[in-house]
Amino acid sequence: MATSGTYVKEVPLKGSAEKHYQRWRSENHLMPDAIGHHIQGVTIHDGEWDSHGAIKIWNYTCDGKEEVFKERREIDDENNAVTFRGLEGHVMEELKVYDVIFQFIQKSPGDIICKVTMFWEKRTDDSPEPINYMKFVTSMVADMDNHVLKA
Repeated sequence: MATSGTYVKEVPLKGSAEKHYQRWRSENHLMPDAIGHHIQGVTIHDGEWDSHGAIKIWNYTCDGKEEVFKERREIDDENNAVTFRGLEGHVMEELKVYDVIFQFIQKSPGDIICKVTMFWEKRTDDSPEPINYMKFVTSMVADMDNHVLKA
């Protein structure tokens, strides 16, 4: 059986958890303008921008390489959390499971975090662990902070 694991990191943010959550929940189409150095495009494959179960295709740059990622969206409004379940794309060539949960938590006024949890399972034991993808998604969250504050 191939190796699997979980990464968890808390990214400190400013502003409100609700604004950040809305950006990740239903405003992905704004990401290329906000963090174009990470995300070059997001398109809807099935569903609506803000619908549970929507399938989106992302064009992004990770470690200097242009890649594509197809994911199914799960929305948890009660916990301000959005899950991206990997379906296809570059990351899925190495991984059998790639699920990323972005949960926005308001600890106190002006003190919020995004708890990023990544569940993964390698296709083969020779596949690399996806630490580079964890760095990528946490960097996206941090870089989105300034854009959300200006909105």
